[in-house]
Amino acid sequence: MPESYELSRTSTSDVPLRPSLEAAYRTSTDSSSSSVADPDILKSRKQRYTDDASEPLTSVSHSEKARPLRRGWRRWFIPSRMCCFMVLLFTAAVALLLSAGGIWVYKEAVPEDGQSPPWYPTPRGGTLQKWSESYSKAADLVRQMSLVEKVNITTGTAWRMGMCVGNTGPVPRLGFPSLCLQDGPLGLRFVDNATAWPAGITVGATWNKELMYQRGKMQGQEARMKGVNVILGPSMGPLGRLPAGGRNWEGFGADPHLQGIAAAKTIQGIQDEGVMATAKHWVANEQEHFRQSWEWGTPNAISSNIDDRTLHEIYALPFAESVRAGVVSVMCSYNMVNNSYACGNSKLLNGVLKDELGFQGFVQSDWLAQRSGVASALAGLDMSMPGDGLRWEDGKSLWGGELTKAVLNSSLPVERINDMATRIVAAWYQTGQDDERKWPKEEDGGGPNFSSWTKEKVGLLRPGSDDKTTGVVNKFINAQGEGADSHGVLARKIAAEGIVLVKNEENILPLSRNGSKATRSERKMRLAIFGEDAYANPKGPNACPDRGCNKGTLAVGWGSGAVEFPYLITPAQALHEAFDDHTVEIADFNTNDPGLGKHPERAADQDLCMVFINADAGEGFIAADGIRGDRNDLYSQKGGDKLVQDVAANCGKVGGNGTAPTIVVLHAVGPVILERWIDYPGVKAVLLAHLPGEESGNALADVIFGDVNPSGRLPYTVAKREEDYGPDSKILYYPNGVVPQQNFTEGLYIDYRYFDKHDISPRYEFGYGLSYTSFKLSSMIVNSGFPSSRPELPAERPQGLEPPTFDVRVPDPKDSVWPAGFRRLKKYVYPYIDAASDIKTGKYPYPPGYSIQQPLSPAGGGEGGNPDLYSTVATVQASLTNLGTRDGSCVVQLYVSYPPNVTDSLGNAVDFPVRQLRAFGKYAVAAGADRQSNRRVKVSLELTRRDLSFWDVGRQNWVLPKGVFEVRLGFSSRDLPLLNTI
Repeated sequence: MPESYELSRTSTSDVPLRPSLEAAYRTSTDSSSSSVADPDILKSRKQRYTDDASEPLTSVSHSEKARPLRRGWRRWFIPSRMCCFMVLLFTAAVALLLSAGGIWVYKEAVPEDGQSPPWYPTPRGGTLQKWSESYSKAADLVRQMSLVEKVNITTGTAWRMGMCVGNTGPVPRLGFPSLCLQDGPLGLRFVDNATAWPAGITVGATWNKELMYQRGKMQGQEARMKGVNVILGPSMGPLGRLPAGGRNWEGFGADPHLQGIAAAKTIQGIQDEGVMATAKHWVANEQEHFRQSWEWGTPNAISSNIDDRTLHEIYALPFAESVRAGVVSVMCSYNMVNNSYACGNSKLLNGVLKDELGFQGFVQSDWLAQRSGVASALAGLDMSMPGDGLRWEDGKSLWGGELTKAVLNSSLPVERINDMATRIVAAWYQTGQDDERKWPKEEDGGGPNFSSWTKEKVGLLRPGSDDKTTGVVNKFINAQGEGADSHGVLARKIAAEGIVLVKNEENILPLSRNGSKATRSERKMRLAIFGEDAYANPKGPNACPDRGCNKGTLAVGWGSGAVEFPYLITPAQALHEAFDDHTVEIADFNTNDPGLGKHPERAADQDLCMVFINADAGEGFIAADGIRGDRNDLYSQKGGDKLVQDVAANCGKVGGNGTAPTIVVLHAVGPVILERWIDYPGVKAVLLAHLPGEESGNALADVIFGDVNPSGRLPYTVAKREEDYGPDSKILYYPNGVVPQQNFTEGLYIDYRYFDKHDISPRYEFGYGLSYTSFKLSSMIVNSGFPSSRPELPAERPQGLEPPTFDVRVPDPKDSVWPAGFRRLKKYVYPYIDAASDIKTGKYPYPPGYSIQQPLSPAGGGEGGNPDLYSTVATVQASLTNLGTRDGSCVVQLYVSYPPNVTDSLGNAVDFPVRQLRAFGKYAVAAGADRQSNRRVKVSLELTRRDLSFWDVGRQNWVLPKGVFEVRLGFSSRDLPLLNTI
């Protein structure tokens, strides 16, 4: 098969650089460098933290509790110790091999047929009309910059060298500021007086496009008020291929269309406030184990090995929507893709992102995800974050002065550094950050007004250096609004709409505040609340750094995507405030061990029991409760299942022979197996409340008491067994090589696609959710916009604008030398060189394939790809009726099934999922006084050319197959009552 047809073929140009080539590609060729295979590399930026105020981080353990140590050699035959022993043995073997022939090990570890193909040179930005004004302004500014000034804005100043988690160098004489980059996808990390929003998975569960946009807009507003130029979010990678993935909760769900729409709406909201959004993590970053070199003991990060069609139709699709929405920054991920580091993968950065998807902004590295110097710049990386080298705070940047040398000695073309700088400056103009009314200069009070490193008003300005200069670093500006304008109002609404009611037998919900619905006598209704998850962490909601523990109610996962809670309303607090204490008596059991054996009356003497359980996870640099990053399994944690079983079996036994209802509330980072108790007769209602943020309890109360009619729908499938997600759905917990290999052999078949293909019955399918009312769809009409000929290929790629031109002469090295008398701060990254005489020019070994000009993709030509891909080819209409007596909102979902017997350009049969989500809308429908006067709303959903196309690896284009498409309309992936064809 021709090399351009699939990502599984390549030259060695994008492989993780071998020690013999590292000096040539990692830095400029006339400077020394350390080997990639260094056992001290990549101590995580956050591993200095603990998972509790008094407890140190622990190494990963997959058993819940460590067993007592047995005497003698027999203790090593305990299964858990055998696993640990094997990991230690593997690590020792790796170290031995690396020390006694490391190059051989490295070469053998990289499959010759599993590497990403070269794609050079980097397409220059400024080719699209939408960006033309910004690029014109940016080019005018960059043309005035010296080489060191260009390098200064492409390289971070290093970890803890400014107030933000990422800080670029400024160009003061031209008025271009140091950019502040700050996590993250659900709010502002390390920032005071900012909102702790519901997590992405909760937002995805709302299926509400307006709320997605409004949340992004408020995030952008808070960022601007805090002086943050770039928000490191939203996240659409991981997508959720692995249901136990630790960071799935940062994204919006396990379907590329849902994920893409939610990301696009979030981006539009953020950037409408003049703040740069970041689409991350590009791409196929699906698990935390082995995500980066040495973090898990292996010298290289995991390689996600993925075929071309799967990349385009599943994992790149949400990024295409993000680029189409105008996102100005994309963050490349830690992992390899097809054995090439994502931040040095020219096929992915140059070929797919910048050419095919028409991305005009800048690519930034995840923090220390950059693994090479010149090679990554040639491959399409534009900004190095946080600026450090291969270790945290080592002061040995891969760029900075090394990038200056690379330009001066001609190992990096001047044209490339010009484009890197111009992309960054154009993004600044594109979001209007040159407007000094909204973005005042630092001397006029602008810039970040908070510190990521201290909560004190006065602190060090550059705490990562030897500089002891202090200043006012925290101004404590309230960015979250007050009163009726408080952002908590929106956060509460999102959290409520993100709750998915999956079971409601006998219509036990909604409850009445006076308890009349559950009371069985003249006395007060007796309600018991069970479970730690209903209550506060005794040490406070922010006791565990980066929320790295599971103590108290779960409102957000852990890691760099977490935020500080300005406050946290717990479920127990909200329930106590909501129930009428004259008629309801509440008993609190803040424990996951109810002690029902010794005290059966705790549940038995109740009219109603509520049980709160959870499942937590997060980024891999934190270990808590026996979990490091990815979950160990898909069940509830901390004995949650047993708690539900005990309570449901005993609730109401004293007064009613065990007939009192139990309501279960689950807060979780993703799908949880419910089979251990879901069919218990006593379990009458189950709510999946996801990660609701600061307004957790209030949002839950809104739904439980019927103030809000539940309208959340599952953004993933809930299986009956872990195995039902498929053999490729498991986390790779133990390394299978020096370079851990993760093969995406399931292709398109993740989540509901896999269930449908293999006819597996889920417990609750993708898109499922109940309401306190009922809805009916009718009168489906499909208006096709297809021409009679129905061309298979989109229109010819449109001709783009000519990018701006620059002087490409190599500047005089003397202009890049350290200024006389300049005071250098320790570990701070600067763009200067020591002496002009250090620059040696010559013939340098560019990556194989670099001299081969790649053809432009026919699928490109606009933001998100060829504009014709987004032309509407069909409109689907229907009537939606509310059959009940309560007003409510309904999510209408449109799924497409492709024609049978389709072949691609290479003559291969094309396999399609049974059905795929291609459009959705959420509609508020009022209830009528009677059945004759029920109100109806009109549903209208559009299908684009891309929605009906597949990626043909032979043509390297989207192809619209001939034949009849089936279009289904309904309420979930398996409840689709209306069918029509195109």
